[in-house]
Amino acid sequence: MNKTTIAAATMIVLTACGPSLPQLGKASIDEVIAAMTLEEKAHLVIGTGMAGATGDNAVIGSTKGIVPGAAGTTYPIPRLGIPAVVLADGPAGLRIDPTREGDSATYYCTHFPIGTLLASTWDQELVERVGTAIGNEALEYGADVLLAPALNIHRNPLCGRNFEYYSEDPMVSGKIAAAYVRGVQSNGVGTSIKHFAANSQETNRKNNDAIVSRRALREIYLKSFEIAVKESQPMTVMSSYNFINGVYASENKDLLTTLLRDEWGYKGMVMTDWFGGSDIVAQLNAGNDMMQPGLDKQYNDVVEALKSGKLSEEAIDINVRRILEMLLQTPRFKGYKYSNHPDLKAHAAVTRQSAAEGMVLLKNDNQALPLQANVKKVALFGCTSYEFIAGGTGSGNVNRAYTVSLLDGLKNAGYSVDETLKAEYETHIANEKKNMKPIEGPFAQYMPQQLPGEKNFSADHLNALAAQMDVAMITIGRASGEFADRPSADFYLTDANQQLIKDVCKAFHAVGKKVVVVMNIGGVIETASWKAHPDAILCAWQGGQEGGNSVMDVLSGKVNPSGKLTMTFPVKYEDHASSRNFPIDQEVDFTITNTGLKHEVKDLDYTCYEEDIYVGYRYFDTKKIPVSYPFGYGLSYTQFAYSAPSIKAENGIYTVDVMVENVGKTEGREVVQLYVSAPASVSDRPAQELKAFAKTKSLKPGEKCKVTLQVPAGELAAYDEKTHAWHTVAGEYLFKVASSSADIRATLKANVAEQNREVNDIL
Repeated sequence: MNKTTIAAATMIVLTACGPSLPQLGKASIDEVIAAMTLEEKAHLVIGTGMAGATGDNAVIGSTKGIVPGAAGTTYPIPRLGIPAVVLADGPAGLRIDPTREGDSATYYCTHFPIGTLLASTWDQELVERVGTAIGNEALEYGADVLLAPALNIHRNPLCGRNFEYYSEDPMVSGKIAAAYVRGVQSNGVGTSIKHFAANSQETNRKNNDAIVSRRALREIYLKSFEIAVKESQPMTVMSSYNFINGVYASENKDLLTTLLRDEWGYKGMVMTDWFGGSDIVAQLNAGNDMMQPGLDKQYNDVVEALKSGKLSEEAIDINVRRILEMLLQTPRFKGYKYSNHPDLKAHAAVTRQSAAEGMVLLKNDNQALPLQANVKKVALFGCTSYEFIAGGTGSGNVNRAYTVSLLDGLKNAGYSVDETLKAEYETHIANEKKNMKPIEGPFAQYMPQQLPGEKNFSADHLNALAAQMDVAMITIGRASGEFADRPSADFYLTDANQQLIKDVCKAFHAVGKKVVVVMNIGGVIETASWKAHPDAILCAWQGGQEGGNSVMDVLSGKVNPSGKLTMTFPVKYEDHASSRNFPIDQEVDFTITNTGLKHEVKDLDYTCYEEDIYVGYRYFDTKKIPVSYPFGYGLSYTQFAYSAPSIKAENGIYTVDVMVENVGKTEGREVVQLYVSAPASVSDRPAQELKAFAKTKSLKPGEKCKVTLQVPAGELAAYDEKTHAWHTVAGEYLFKVASSSADIRATLKANVAEQNREVNDIL
């Protein structure tokens, strides 16, 4: 039966039965499900299609115009009071079309900071406020579920979507994601935490088999999702594209039912990533309730499976129930009259402030920053200074009205730039763009764009600028996005980048003037080879549409930097344990077609997570490998002293207290981190693991505050694959109060009793 026939049949039933039919929200869900035809159930578990998608089976649904540019909609059944609700990207702000045919109004959204920057604030309250603002825009523009946040682990520096993700550490990722979800859902708008799970590369993402030990899954790749589920109850979860140990994530009952629902107690709905999975019957039986964006073939397969008995009606009723329960919570079902006029001005202030809070000061020799009062004239170098990168591309992008560049930020803050240098860069950038080869293909607009090559200058030119200007600023930019991992060359500075930094530093230092490097990046880059040259380095990440203003708030001293790294900056790429098992510089044509499970090409068809639990600092600290900047690192314009550390155990919780005092001359905030080391007798445990963190309030010079950090005893356990249990070894544990993973301020000891908690053997 095709869609036209079904629609006609639905109209006949509606006419014949009239208002006596049970209506969602008025009748019980059981009554609504009982009144649905098999065909209607098949429709409800499948989205209405995606405009512009390619492939023989792609469809375009009749509801796509509700909010143009939204990623998908659910299938409506008007006769039963079931509406279509809107699902929209994305993590850094709502992604919808900014203009509409025949409409002179604009529908721009606020581009907030990328996920990595938000996590670098280490401030759950701030992230919740950002989530609240994002959720409000979704609400006022008519979206019901925001397809965010993305909280996969930074397994490797080259993952193309690391900008969307939060950290190499599951504790940071889970806590930040939970805060984001609470903020968004405070508006009544749902979220969809993604991509569940072990989605750690973009290369061949739809067919790659992530081969991961049960222990690494439990301790690293699932832990962040567990925290988010238990602490924020997201309305939906999005299953990932990849296989996990030979089974598609969206077809994995161990993952979606045994673990997520039975063990973690999740009550919401699960949907696929767009065009994810292969066998819709297996997906539904696994607990993947909705397929997005929806294909005609999927509908036909479900109807056939129901009629043949391959899929039982009792099984699909479970999926339908979860979808209906989700629909009942949405603003559209509740009749919210959205305005299409969110307070974009207020949200611009939110993004500006939050971006400044997450920027990380990596170097600040001889108090180069904040800029002194007599510094007014700036020599501005680097193509990205003039075309700042707000965020990544793909579903994490936002259609915004503007982007504040560093040039704009300088002028807005009252600084002047050399206009001749500015004109030279504008000409250079325009010429570079003429020679760029355009990206082709159906998803080209969503893929990372090439950046202009860097411009170099003669010694005489630089010497003249150094004589005239008060300070030099150089921006290093990196673009990244969905569909592709970063090339290995992207990790390192180009020869032109290196030469520019050396030459500018030589000229300006010769006359006693400072050089500041701003890193406008979405993922980790190499810093060890060049960081000795400039006086100051600010990792600005990608701060959204107000990025240039946020950078200048920090550089000028209006905001004291308090961000800290949520990942390690290695000396060289090969130092990363995962570099031995990652698809370096492999190209794959992206299609919506799944080619299925193969084990032919290493890191393309399959990726072995041989580093196991030793991800990021867990590896570097345990193996004592030198790094350029350690996990948790970040400087301030002031200094903090730690005193009176103490620990107590009560009711199965270890509580650590410490006094933090601002002993410098500038008001600021400190991120206090708590690492735990297992007894020395225990083998195969990381040297230390982050177990709690907190950010102080803003402390005035001389002001103190007590920071309290708590660790439940169960969080000291490691997963034992042989016994299928979380096992805590008895003995003396070290609780380390720290300013970073390499800056331990106090070490406390506590005796911990043995503990075992059995769980299901899965995956």
